[in-house]
Amino acid sequence: MRGIKAILFDKDGTLVDFQKTWFAIGDVMALTAAGGDREKANTLLELAGYDFANHRFKADSVFAAGTNAEIVELWYPEADETERQTITAGFNTITAEEGAAASVALPGSKDAVTALHGQGFRLGVATNDSTSGAEKTLLALGIAQMFDAAYGYDAVANPKPAPDAIHAFADLTGLKTSEIAMVGDNRHDLEMARAGGAGLVVGVLSGTGTRETLAPMADVILDSVADLPEFLGAA
Repeated sequence: MRGIKAILFDKDGTLVDFQKTWFAIGDVMALTAAGGDREKANTLLELAGYDFANHRFKADSVFAAGTNAEIVELWYPEADETERQTITAGFNTITAEEGAAASVALPGSKDAVTALHGQGFRLGVATNDSTSGAEKTLLALGIAQMFDAAYGYDAVANPKPAPDAIHAFADLTGLKTSEIAMVGDNRHDLEMARAGGAGLVVGVLSGTGTRETLAPMADVILDSVADLPEFLGAA
């Protein structure tokens, strides 16, 4: 851990409060896909992983961990590739604009980012949201200036859990992947870290993942990124 020089963060559930930020946006998307039919929209939300009984998205569900393209594939099974691309572009616009506007930072996340940046760590974001959505969210939270890059699913050939984003971040920073820590709240984040050879794999319990879902892949599990500066400082 003493060799860690950069940190790649997941966005939703790690820096941003997933549940508070994304249900309303997911509901707009589901209603759009359902043509305004409330019952059908609820069915689509459940299909994508929303648990109405507990008012939260399930760990590792399509909505919690997947891309807009995967949501479109799930919700529009009869659409051809051209139609899906058009629908995905529309959903990208919704999530980029509405997601940034509605983003709620997790408690302590902005202070943690500021502290880590001040300690000299290179910082990046890897998300299965769009790149535009990630960049707009960082700007909305007032922390964009501390990040070297943001990689959405559309910025790499293969999104999480493939290791493309961690390789891209290593190329950008000139570091080895073993010098990069990956922090995330879902198995997709940690699987990407393992596949990419990250030097430290950190699971956080601030999103949709649980200790049980994260433990098999994580080197350490923290309550949230608010605990990361102290953890790395003590390493």
